[in-house]
Amino acid sequence: MRKTIWRGVRDALALPAWVVGFSVLGIGSLAQDVGHPAGAAMLSTVLIWASPAQAILYGGLAAGTSLPALAIAVCLSSIRFLPMTIAILPLLRHPRQRLVTQILAAHYVAVTVWVESLRRLPVLDPEERLPYYFGFANATIGVSALLTGLGHYLADAVPGAIGAGLLFLTPLFFTISLTAGANRVVDRAAVVLGFLLAPITTAAAGKEFDLLVAGLVGGTVAYLIGRLRAAR
Repeated sequence: MRKTIWRGVRDALALPAWVVGFSVLGIGSLAQDVGHPAGAAMLSTVLIWASPAQAILYGGLAAGTSLPALAIAVCLSSIRFLPMTIAILPLLRHPRQRLVTQILAAHYVAVTVWVESLRRLPVLDPEERLPYYFGFANATIGVSALLTGLGHYLADAVPGAIGAGLLFLTPLFFTISLTAGANRVVDRAAVVLGFLLAPITTAAAGKEFDLLVAGLVGGTVAYLIGRLRAAR
C-alpha cells in the first residue's frame, strides 16, 4: 500500500500538483488584502479546496458580507462538484469500506484531481485505487496550500498580468488532461461540442449561464450520439 501511495504522490508532483499550486498564488494575495494571515489562507485551501469558492470567501469579506451568508455562498458554489463526486466514487469503493472513508475521498474531488483520477485509476487494481488517490490528492492539496502561503508573501511582488496567467494554468491543464483521457466517441464529442457551443451560449444566455447551458446542451447531445452508436 505504501508503494501505491508514494506512486500517487510522485505522479502528482511530476506536474499536476504544481499547475494547481501556482494557480492559487492569487488566493494568498486576496487573503492578505483582507488582513488574514498566511496560515489562515493556507488553511482555507485545505478546508475549502476550490479557488473559486475561496475567491468568493475573500471577496465577500472585503465587501463586509456576513459570515453566514458567505458560508452559504461557498457551499452553493461547490455544488458543481456533486456530479464529479458521483462519477469517481464507484472507482474508489470496495465492500469493506467505511462511510467516513468515502466522505474523506469526496472532499478531495476538484477539477485536476478528478480528471487525472478518471484517467489513471481504471488501469489500477481495485485495491490500489484508493491509496493511489489519497497519495495523489494529498500531494496536490499540500503543494497548493504551500503556494497559497507563498502567494500571501509575494502579493506585492507579482505583477497582475503574471497572476492572471497563472490562474489560467488550471483550465488549460484541465482541457489538455480531459482531451487526453477522452477514449470514447461520446467523450470526444462532449469536448468538441463544449468548445463549439461556448461562444454561442455566451451570446444567447449571457456570461452568468453560458457554461451551464453549453455543458447541458453539449453533454446531452454527446450522450445521445453515444446511445445511437450503441444501438447500431
